[in-house]
Amino acid sequence: MICKAIRNFLRAKFLVKKLLRFALYLFSYRIELLAVGRQRLSHHLKEVGVFSTEINMYWKRGFKMKEKGSSFSGSIGFVLAAAGSAVGVGNIWRFPYLCAKDGGGLFLLIYLVLVLTFGFVLLTTDVAIGRKTKKNALRAFEALDPKWKFLGRLTFLVPALIMTYYSVIGGWIAKYFFIYLVSDGTEAAADGYFTSFITSDVAPIVFMLIFLALTAWIVFRGVEKGIEKFSSIIMPGLILLIVVIAIFCLTLSHTDADGTVRTGIQGLFIYLKPDFHGLTVKRFLEILLDAMSQLFFSLSVSMGIMITYGSYVKNEIDLNKATNQIELFDTGVAFLAGMMIIPAVFVFLGNDGMASGPSLIFISLPKVFNSMGVFGRPAAIAFFLMMGFAALTSCVSVMETLVANCMELYHKPRKSMCGAVGIYSLITAVLICLGYNKLYFELKLPNGSIAQLLDVMDYLSNSFLMPFISLLTSILIGWVIGPDWIIGEVERNGESFKRAGLYRFMIRYVVPVVMLVLFLVSTGFADLIF
Repeated sequence: MICKAIRNFLRAKFLVKKLLRFALYLFSYRIELLAVGRQRLSHHLKEVGVFSTEINMYWKRGFKMKEKGSSFSGSIGFVLAAAGSAVGVGNIWRFPYLCAKDGGGLFLLIYLVLVLTFGFVLLTTDVAIGRKTKKNALRAFEALDPKWKFLGRLTFLVPALIMTYYSVIGGWIAKYFFIYLVSDGTEAAADGYFTSFITSDVAPIVFMLIFLALTAWIVFRGVEKGIEKFSSIIMPGLILLIVVIAIFCLTLSHTDADGTVRTGIQGLFIYLKPDFHGLTVKRFLEILLDAMSQLFFSLSVSMGIMITYGSYVKNEIDLNKATNQIELFDTGVAFLAGMMIIPAVFVFLGNDGMASGPSLIFISLPKVFNSMGVFGRPAAIAFFLMMGFAALTSCVSVMETLVANCMELYHKPRKSMCGAVGIYSLITAVLICLGYNKLYFELKLPNGSIAQLLDVMDYLSNSFLMPFISLLTSILIGWVIGPDWIIGEVERNGESFKRAGLYRFMIRYVVPVVMLVLFLVSTGFADLIF
């Protein structure tokens, strides 16, 4: 009897210990790292006889599962978040400017061809790499081939550079939205207003802080509660605003002092009709490179963003369908933005207004709104609100990529890394703001342009690193890993990939050549060769 009692006691003790360990595992899986300190947890668990080695093992296991388990709830969540990244200031500002500069419909035609070929290849590659490896860009290339680990490091640099100035531009947009919100915006249309604003000591920093704080808060909330939820609300609203303003701009008309009448419909024809006047081979190549660079920047490829977002995509989602939707969404927004801006600028400023270039939003468009009479202020409020949404979604994607990379590098939770990336973004953004006053300088870049501090960061990320990364990625996938690796991931669940043949040809032959040419042109080496 005594022996039996002792045996039952030992069995019960063993069972209790097993149950305790199982409970500890569940507890460590669910607990937030910052909610209960590690030391405090260790103290309580030691009191019930669990060793510190077991604490570390279960803690790390639970933390890893908690952080790595981040994912989009479904295909719609992923598409809206990825589209939010792709749709940014470049779609609403840069696309119309380049289209006006490069022959209207001719630029559109070339751009659409590139979307269906070049764009789809780069976007599919990034998203497929992310989902297949379930890693962010920093580790994804290492998982493909350890010898190409350096490529992941290069992708880390791109969002790190972009983050230095994107919140600054977001602050500019916030400033103009605020001006039209509290006044009729007459001062915003005055000559020299934009220059006086960005060269002031305090105002640019204040509005940058507002924009950056909102970005950090969204990223802080994570994938489903932050990025996905925000995108699901903002992106449909963005589309609605663009459509409404675009339709309104087509109804505009203006009569000059000499009696010349310009209408929005005339501006639409300028936007859509291809202009072949004076077209040469050299001019065609310039338009081609402009369209390529716009596509390249617009889709957020080769900067780790789409790889990171791809790692959050569930295996059962149709990857080909999702990437096609992102392409359509991004191109549609860019097209509607051109239909909105170009007719409006043509109506009030004529053909000369088309040459405003990068200053189109902050210098020329306020003059347009000022000329619209009673409709000017509500149109300006809606426009800059829409621009703010577009800039915010893109900035969120850039910060999310940095946070994900830092979580991987330093094995810290999201909250800690959001704080660290936020501090980095704040310091560098303040320096960029000071680059227009206290730290002002002019530097001639290899591509021939004269740059300030913001322009230098933009050149290093967009004109130097991104073409170079795309070139190396196409070599890795096309000739080292093999295109079938990507195709297999796209067809993972038996889905049809009708453009598989096109993908193989593009990734192996077309993309490397075009990326090399773009890199040579942007860095100035093309002038030495051609």
